[in-house]
Amino acid sequence: MDDNEMWQAVQTCDPAYDGEFFYAVQTTRIFCRPSCKSKCPRRNNVEYFKRSAEAEVAGYRPDLPQYDPDRDLAEASKVVFDNYFSDRQELN
Repeated sequence: MDDNEMWQAVQTCDPAYDGEFFYAVQTTRIFCRPSCKSKCPRRNNVEYFKRSAEAEVAGYRPDLPQYDPDRDLAEASKVVFDNYFSDRQELN
């Protein structure tokens, strides 16, 4: 994925790119996921990161600190395991 594709995702607030990268705005020192509905920043003020931890190390703070793209998948998986752990056929 190149800068042009990521910039397009930021401009259109495309949720399909959530978890693929984060973007940070140099003027606010905040980073967001691509689907963030905030005001679109100037392109020259945007920096891209593969992981949220990389943005934090670079000095940015999250727009939504509780955001975790893997949380929903992990919670859904836990429900399946909790409900069907003893029934091997259901887990296949």
